[in-house]
Amino acid sequence: MTLNLVELSPATIVAVNTMSLKPGQEEFLAPISYSIAATVIDPAKAWQRVAVDGDEVVGFISASFDEDAPHEHFKSVLLRINVDADDQGRGIGRFLVEALVDEVRRRGLDHITVMYEAGEGGPEAFFHRVGFTPVGETEYGEVVAEIRV
Repeated sequence: MTLNLVELSPATIVAVNTMSLKPGQEEFLAPISYSIAATVIDPAKAWQRVAVDGDEVVGFISASFDEDAPHEHFKSVLLRINVDADDQGRGIGRFLVEALVDEVRRRGLDHITVMYEAGEGGPEAFFHRVGFTPVGETEYGEVVAEIRV
């Protein structure tokens, strides 16, 4: 496997939108169009990348960097990470998070947060494996976790 990171583009967006999920994962994931909409709303704050293995799109990550965000956990936040069901367990998610952490460092920031719903089949175990540590909870009961860099 040779992974490369590329910006989300018209050439990759269709493949990103058609990536599959494992049964039960869809309840933990907002529609991809929510993440893509962030680019339209304020492209300067959005960071969206695609993992490709050869010519095949195998993963997607979306983050936002907004120093003026009203809540601290939205100032540097992982909004979405998605790895195609057939490619999960191959290190693609870790590859994407490591690329995001590199971007956080490049921007001179000291952390990245993520918010997720805890639950069986959800992303909690993955986030812990790649280095996120729970630090709080949103007003809606979602876990807030972070990686300090």
